[in-house]
Amino acid sequence: MNQRADTAPRFQRSVLANGLTVLSEQVPGVRSVSFGAWIRSASVHERAEEMGVSHLLEHMVFKGTERRTAAQIALSLEAVGGSLDAYTSREHTVYQARVLDAHLDLAADVIGDMVFHPALRDEDLTLERKVILEEIAMVDDTPDDLVFELHNEALWAPHPLGYSILGTRETVSRLGTAELRALHARAYHPEHMIVAAAGNVDHDRLLEILARTGWADVPRGGTPRPGAPPLPDLVPASRHVTREGAQTHVVVGSRALRHGDPRRHALVLLSMLMGGGMSSRLFQRVREELGLAYAVYTFQMLHEQAGAHGVYVGTAPETAGRALDAIVAELERVAAKGLPPEELAMGKEQLKGQLVLSLESPASRMYRAASVALYDEPYRTLDELLAQVDAVDEATVGAVAREFFDPAAQTVLSLGPGSGD
Repeated sequence: MNQRADTAPRFQRSVLANGLTVLSEQVPGVRSVSFGAWIRSASVHERAEEMGVSHLLEHMVFKGTERRTAAQIALSLEAVGGSLDAYTSREHTVYQARVLDAHLDLAADVIGDMVFHPALRDEDLTLERKVILEEIAMVDDTPDDLVFELHNEALWAPHPLGYSILGTRETVSRLGTAELRALHARAYHPEHMIVAAAGNVDHDRLLEILARTGWADVPRGGTPRPGAPPLPDLVPASRHVTREGAQTHVVVGSRALRHGDPRRHALVLLSMLMGGGMSSRLFQRVREELGLAYAVYTFQMLHEQAGAHGVYVGTAPETAGRALDAIVAELERVAAKGLPPEELAMGKEQLKGQLVLSLESPASRMYRAASVALYDEPYRTLDELLAQVDAVDEATVGAVAREFFDPAAQTVLSLGPGSGD
């Protein structure tokens, strides 16, 4: 899988005088560019009484700037065939665009205008608050989303990792433009931001565009982001939340590795083999052999301070107990025995294939470039990443399985009809 030197992506990094970190990866053979700005502030940096303020601010920057109306922002990149969106995670707020290479300057100008010069008007907030409250209501009405929110709260509360990114009805209803402006003044400054681009992008040209569109002129001025508090102790438990519906939704999971842990490839490999596709153990057992569910899969979230992993299943209320027993049995099996050599070897090939295919996307390359700065990691070529996967051994997999897949370490949250007994 060695890449030819003339077709290998080229990664570069610069830090501007105002503290803005700029990363790019040139990917030959494409005509598009993915461009994004990461703000190192999100729900994990919030206080309980302002839960949801990062997400609300992310929405509000789309409502207009000193130079553009909301309609002009919406039309700006779509008019040239591009796209513009944003999201708030637990650790970062991200604004991103995908455009033809000829329109990179437009994407940089629009996103720079939004993040540095939002209008943040009271009248816009009155309307956008209603939109957020509808988004919260949508999650409440979507049990296979709500069960993850409830499980996440059970894993981390009262730590901010357990907060809802959207906030609650109460906190969102209380937030005003004063809180939005305070967050913007603290976090939306170059020294707390990362710009990443990937695709048909030349690094020197990217720096010129950032200078021409004002990014390099924005002064420092933010304050350090609040440090996350220590993680509270967790006593694994089971909880059922009664909710009418045709299914019971169950999440079984535990805390796991932080993003920078060198064992993360072993965790991802285990999770993939347990429930990452149709050939996985849980899919074959719970769906194919027992016919207990349409959807059963694993997940993992690797944060800066800690991480989590788990299993989701949606099943009929009368079969929820059997489905949970089948999941627990597979967890117990892998915790006790790890992975046999042949399954580990197959899993490595599967994971390497997924890595290669995912990194054919400029957007995926952009995210990976940003993670170099977000998590203070060295940049690794594709071949180096694949070598890390190959280096995962049975002993490491076994240790990770014993620590994180033991049924006794799992927190179980179910949502559906009945008492859960």
